[in-house]
Amino acid sequence: MTILSIAATDGAGSFDAHLFEPKKKPAGAVVLIQEIFGINAAMQEAAAQIADLGFFVLAPDLFWRQQRHVNLTDKSQEEWNQAFALMQGFDQEKGIADLKATLAAARTLPGANGKAGTIGYCLGGLLAFRMAIESDADINISYYGVALDNFLGDLDRIHAPLIVHIAGQDAYFAPEGRARLVEAAKGHQQVRTYVYPGADHAFARINGIHWDARAAWIANGRSAEALATALE
Repeated sequence: MTILSIAATDGAGSFDAHLFEPKKKPAGAVVLIQEIFGINAAMQEAAAQIADLGFFVLAPDLFWRQQRHVNLTDKSQEEWNQAFALMQGFDQEKGIADLKATLAAARTLPGANGKAGTIGYCLGGLLAFRMAIESDADINISYYGVALDNFLGDLDRIHAPLIVHIAGQDAYFAPEGRARLVEAAKGHQQVRTYVYPGADHAFARINGIHWDARAAWIANGRSAEALATALE
């Protein structure tokens, strides 16, 4: 793993992105979008696993405008409080701009094949959903994003594959909102929604408090297949 510096497009400075490289090249690239806990051990392990599938992975430090190199866990209330404060102070529009800059950098990495997508978890799941609407990514994968039903009016702007993994018992995304999302996606040529019954929010967070091995393995398998199809 190495650290790259990427210039922000608004002139505010530059931010770091963790780079994980595949063993074989040329290869496609994946922008990994963090949870509210920053680029912590769980995100780094997820990035390493995706790189092991044969992709470059760039994980940008999205909270850099508030605090650089946030590294929290879900194991204490103090860390939860810090994470929620960072999420509340996060400017999503600037975050989307940073992700677009990261996506552009990912396409031109030495050894990259020019194809690039996103995969995001929690806060990152929401941002990956938005990237499907607002960017030219070749694929986007959203894990348990919250409030995705606020963007259903924009589904006609999605022209590349979007995979949406939904926790069947998500404490942060109301059942009514989840149902609206699933219904709206029916028949869309590019959007696939998958619901994991009994799984709570963050079911795929490695070593997380809501880790659900069955749901995570099934979801990750679907993600791996979709990435291979879109980026190779």
